[in-house]
Amino acid sequence: MTDDPRSTLPAAAFRRMDETPDEAFYAQPRFVTHIDDPAIHAVTQLYREFLPPGGEILDLMSSWVSHLPPEVEYAGVTGLGMNAAELARNPRLTRRVVQNLNADPHLPFASATFGGCGLCVSIDYLTDPVTVLREVGRVLKPGAPVVITFSNRCFPTKAVAIWHALDDAGHLALVREWLRQAGNFRDTQGLDRSPRPGRSDPLYAVVGRAFHGEG
Repeated sequence: MTDDPRSTLPAAAFRRMDETPDEAFYAQPRFVTHIDDPAIHAVTQLYREFLPPGGEILDLMSSWVSHLPPEVEYAGVTGLGMNAAELARNPRLTRRVVQNLNADPHLPFASATFGGCGLCVSIDYLTDPVTVLREVGRVLKPGAPVVITFSNRCFPTKAVAIWHALDDAGHLALVREWLRQAGNFRDTQGLDRSPRPGRSDPLYAVVGRAFHGEG
């Protein structure tokens, strides 16, 4: 992981079954959704509740669809993802950035740029999540939300080992801990927004608000 003294998990926790370069794995565009429609609707509802209308939004680890509420207008939506073709297909994006966050976890944006950030069903692929989330806190305006959603589905060979070792409650606790270790989020909460337990994909979220400065 990193040499950050606040990081409490060993490097082995962030190893993957497939350690080949992520650029190769994501080279082929995948124009599919990775959770079912009820779970997607739950993501959209969370964005409706937490992301500010009219704000600049960061869609982190983005692809060809952002799941933002169709009726809400934003000042702009920046998508950062791994596949240029997927980002080009996404009609909600006003700016597109191709970047492998496992190779470079630092975001190419000025501090306090965005009014909100969504990170949808991808947190389990990050090999240095604390640094990435610290960067998210930096580029968010004070008080702006990050909405991190996840389910029980993933590309198993690319998800980090600690994710495989935990159940859903463990994932919620882990992501909240990563936000705590990032050091620039407050008011974190874990949410179970599973739309139809046992009949559709579960959907969980961790929401936090950025703060800048001490305390």
